[in-house]
Amino acid sequence: MTGHHDNPLVGEGRNSVLSSSLIKAEAVRLGFDACGLARVTPVDTSTADAFNRWIAEGHHGDMDYMNRYGDARFHPESVLPGCRTIVSLALSYRPQTTIPVDQPQIAYYAYGRDYHDVMKQKIRELAVALGLNAASTQSSSPDVVAGGSFRVAVDTAPILERYWAVKAGLGWIGRNHNLIIPHKGSFVVLGELLLTAEVDIYDSPITNHCGSCHRCIDACPTCALTDEGIDARRCLSYLTIEHRGPFSPEQADLVRRQPAPRYIYGCDRCQLACPHNRLSDNSGDPGIPLNTSLLSITAADWKALTREQYQQLFRGSAVKRAKYEGLMRNIQTVIDN
Repeated sequence: MTGHHDNPLVGEGRNSVLSSSLIKAEAVRLGFDACGLARVTPVDTSTADAFNRWIAEGHHGDMDYMNRYGDARFHPESVLPGCRTIVSLALSYRPQTTIPVDQPQIAYYAYGRDYHDVMKQKIRELAVALGLNAASTQSSSPDVVAGGSFRVAVDTAPILERYWAVKAGLGWIGRNHNLIIPHKGSFVVLGELLLTAEVDIYDSPITNHCGSCHRCIDACPTCALTDEGIDARRCLSYLTIEHRGPFSPEQADLVRRQPAPRYIYGCDRCQLACPHNRLSDNSGDPGIPLNTSLLSITAADWKALTREQYQQLFRGSAVKRAKYEGLMRNIQTVIDN
């Protein structure tokens, strides 16, 4: 078994680079479901233009953080000065046991511990196993020593994580805008290990295998997904998680009119409709520990949920993002109507 006692360097001195095979072996040992390596180059102009156009058209709704960093999002060096390599990592969260379909639903990713915490911990363990040195957040030019410096990014840093996952050969972006990994599907969370070092072998993008399939688009009950892209303002995940405050009459109607099974937090319909998820290997335990208490909660229980029960049930959970008021707003809109 590969361990952190092995030498992660290939070559000597200034020409030394990290071993891609060792990085991947350590990622497997730590339980990651996929690992790929991308050389840092300028983000494609078409990708940057499409992202900026999406923001300009307001399709991000009230998610102002997506426009907070400007063009820095297209430059990994803004997160880690001197960044040369991005190690893209994926961890499955698809549960083997799910909430009964006749009860209010929660998106699979929120079944367990907050994925941000799980991924950050695992990526830091990978960096330690490789003998890397954390970049100082106080310095714009961290020292680069043997093995280089690193930074961990999990969703909160201005990094186009799906773009780099594609560049690292993990999978392709489906019509539902999720990364689809061969034989693993799209029920994965992503994280990145940014390195100032180079590696000996980089990965290449793989072929998109969506073909002419439109099942994800057809499965979206609010028409948030179209061939032109996704409008977050109509997406049930956005409305039940990211939107703050009361629903407008139009928003409440979108949430209320969803067909069974009805979601009170997030939505997995576009992923569940994907043939690559039905064909994926779901034999192992998910990388995100499951909160089994969620499996037995009924609609009546949700309606009677107190703030104290909410805090206990979702301690260390991604559901805390919606806050108690947001979750109860969702419950009242979905269950009472």
